Amino acid sequence: MFKLIKEDVNNIFKEDPAARSWLEVLFCYPGLHAVIVHRFSHWIWKRKLYFIARFISHIGRFLTGIEIHPGAKIGRRLFIDHGMGVVIGETAEVGDDVLIYKGVLLGGTSLKKEKRHPTIGNNVVLGSNAIVLGAITVGDNARVGAASVVTHDVPANATAVGVPARINVGYSENEIEKLEHAKLPDPIADVMRFVLEEQIKSEKRLRQIIEDFQSQSTQSKK
Repeated sequence: MFKLIKEDVNNIFKEDPAARSWLEVLFCYPGLHAVIVHRFSHWIWKRKLYFIARFISHIGRFLTGIEIHPGAKIGRRLFIDHGMGVVIGETAEVGDDVLIYKGVLLGGTSLKKEKRHPTIGNNVVLGSNAIVLGAITVGDNARVGAASVVTHDVPANATAVGVPARINVGYSENEIEKLEHAKLPDPIADVMRFVLEEQIKSEKRLRQIIEDFQSQSTQSKK
């Protein structure tokens, strides 16, 4: 467990340019505190000491404003940045090197005692206030834009944006580095742009047909 915590701390220095010292990271990053508390409560949960695990998790929620159910499975080097309001449900699974911003919800859509929360792949970025619902999968290297609502699978290396979220495939990490929102694709704008381009092409073809017809009429009169 201590090895995992050390990785979590080192990862914060990698992901957050505001991190200046070990003391600052250890004492002033509630996202780190929430992950540490979860790793401990999850260890207890696996030993079927459910009440103790839930109580420890509840204390962590009170101290950090981040709610991670002790049954959730969290991978290595999870970074919850400005994590107030983050909620991760019982059957959620989060891969390695995931970045989560404030207000993210990994929620369920069923009352049955089964897998009902999302599975998040490796190297995924979830933007502020993103909502991911149900037993769906967000693939490796995927990006979910701020305030998006995702209710269907997101393929690997894709970007999901909007309410409901629409999928854009093929955007590399270099093109959308850590989900810089000024670089996010806009699916509706892309469709409108395509329609306008096709309209312009159609108008050009129609204009050419009219010009050819007029030219042929002129020649036939001569």
